[in-house]
Amino acid sequence: MVARMMETLEAKAPEGFFMTHTITGILYHRPASAVRGNAILPLNCLRDLHPDLYELHTAKHAAAPAVLDQVVAPLGCSWGDVVFFSPVHPRPLLAALRHSGRTVPEQEPWVLPAGRLDPDRTVIRLMRAGAAGHHADPPDADDYLPFTTASLRAVNRVTVQAVRRLRTLQPDDPWLPWVDVPHVLYRGPVPLTWFDGRPT
Repeated sequence: MVARMMETLEAKAPEGFFMTHTITGILYHRPASAVRGNAILPLNCLRDLHPDLYELHTAKHAAAPAVLDQVVAPLGCSWGDVVFFSPVHPRPLLAALRHSGRTVPEQEPWVLPAGRLDPDRTVIRLMRAGAAGHHADPPDADDYLPFTTASLRAVNRVTVQAVRRLRTLQPDDPWLPWVDVPHVLYRGPVPLTWFDGRPT
């Protein structure tokens, strides 16, 4: 079933955007719920295979469901067709959240060598916090970077602005720790065997 879903997610990317070669670097992932099966699945795959998990994860987008249909133009798919990774370790972001009074459990992220992702199915999305500072602005063409070692090196540090925003959150502000942190988007399921570390 997963293999068939990967086939349906195939799409032709804009020519000249990608540069296929070995990528070096580390990516991080924090599963939002217990993982079922042998792969991390995009949201739209969960809808067909595990409807209960799909409902669980879409509930957090209830205020803005249209985000799930947001187009990831370089990959020729939607936001719901990709698995999300961070090029930065979440530790400083979570520490900043705790400083603002939020209760955040200690949990190490899963670790994935970047070279295990196919560059033709992967893109880096720059995130720009909107006017209120709590929601990302819609992307334009300049918010996407090809998945290369050079691009990863350019985005693998937490910015001072991101830490400051989280440390100064007010009680009624949304958390959204990743709103101004670059995302690495991979089109399709990610086998669990690709991860070097999967802390429980």
